[in-house]
Amino acid sequence: MGGRRRPTMADVAREAGVAAKTVSRVLNGEGPVAAGTRERVLAVVGRLGYRPNLMARNMRVGAADATVGLVVPELGNPFFGAVAGGVERVVRARGLTLVLGCSSETAALEQALIATFLARRVSALMIVPSAAAEHRHLRAERAAGLPIVFLDRPAAGLTADCVVSANRQGARTGVAHLLAHGHRRVGFIGDRPAGLHPRRERFQGYRDALEEAGLPADRALVATGHDREAAAAAARRLLALPDPPTALFTGDDLATTGAVVALSGAGRRDVALVGFDDPPLAECLDPPLTAVAQDPAGMGVAAAELALSRLDGDRSRARRTVIPTRLVVRGSGELRPAPGAPRPAPS
Repeated sequence: MGGRRRPTMADVAREAGVAAKTVSRVLNGEGPVAAGTRERVLAVVGRLGYRPNLMARNMRVGAADATVGLVVPELGNPFFGAVAGGVERVVRARGLTLVLGCSSETAALEQALIATFLARRVSALMIVPSAAAEHRHLRAERAAGLPIVFLDRPAAGLTADCVVSANRQGARTGVAHLLAHGHRRVGFIGDRPAGLHPRRERFQGYRDALEEAGLPADRALVATGHDREAAAAAARRLLALPDPPTALFTGDDLATTGAVVALSGAGRRDVALVGFDDPPLAECLDPPLTAVAQDPAGMGVAAAELALSRLDGDRSRARRTVIPTRLVVRGSGELRPAPGAPRPAPS
């Protein structure tokens, strides 16, 4: 297409080899369209840079049947429940309805849910990606103007808006808090560093705090716990080392719960603990848990506001919004090393 003329629906139809009415059906979600035809039309829309008027009927803010799709890994996890609550509060105020789906941390199910939401012509799509998910398949939808926002974890293979916690800074603050109370051997328990984005960032924050304190990163003090039982076993292994840690930093709720189980079972009240995330009843533990608290509701609010700004016509570059964390001091992270505990000289 030569010159500066903006592409039209007729241009899309010609390039895709379909009727203009078919293009309208794809963009407006009106009537059945074969999946292959729909993908071809959306690919041409993206290539030509055609911009429909906010995807017509369902893309109008305030339409009675307009919906926003949200995919989360777990419905029973309070963190994702709070995220969904933040999203719902914002979209409801604009007259839209939130539709929620659970991927069970499975890439195939996540993609199937996304396809279902797209078939329903959602006005915006928000996704907490599963561990192995890939998102190149959404390039045509994003190019066509559909607002897509990723939460907690960035997209893979797609440049898109995302809203994440300050994972690295929060972990750095939590570990630095332990170091400030005299600990020089701090163990880390969490998912493997090569796992999900938040885990990688938190592990790097742990290393940052050690480096800033002039302490070596001892691989013997790093353990993996994918669930509560594995985290408890990891804590027991660390505490059984010839030169054990005097403090533990746990990278998520499951790791924290496992560490608490291990410490309680061993009758250990001399090991300091700071956990990332602030689990329910943390203040009821003995001692109460010092934690790096996230703001999942704030994450949901920020993601929904970003999606609605795109729906209103914001076509600026993809943005990354970082939601701050805060250190909640309660007692477990303020225990000092027992007299005579090893204090290696800084490297």
